[in-house]
Amino acid sequence: MPLIVRWPGVVSPGRESNWPVISTDFFPTILDIAGLPARPECHVDGVNIVSLLKQDGDLKRDALYWHYPNYIGAGHPGGARPCSVIRKGDWKLIESLEDNRLELFNLRQDLGEKNDAAAIYPEKARELHRLLDDWRKDTGVQMPRVNPDFKPR
Repeated sequence: MPLIVRWPGVVSPGRESNWPVISTDFFPTILDIAGLPARPECHVDGVNIVSLLKQDGDLKRDALYWHYPNYIGAGHPGGARPCSVIRKGDWKLIESLEDNRLELFNLRQDLGEKNDAAAIYPEKARELHRLLDDWRKDTGVQMPRVNPDFKPR
């Protein structure tokens, strides 16, 4: 999904970048732009992207991670099922938290995520899954639990 930034005198109009960023990057970036000190205890996952916007540096991040342990509603792009995701380089791995199914996509070749490549590249899927699992442990994410009182209609 594209990110459009307007910052007169800093971001050149029409400039493009292929660096992936995530919404958690906004908070540390806005603090910097406003001249306020970083608050790393509040933006553990986000990184300041001012150097990227100014075109005078790269991001110091190896991968992007996100975690949706709940149902987020119909109409959400890409589905509304509980999942954890890692994006590293051209690769994106999605783990379904309902059935632990892994889907792997090469975003350079398949930007629309139409062709699951997990069976073709099982070692890449395992590598990314280990990184995703380590990130979840390091950050203490909450995993969904089965509600023993749930009665389907």
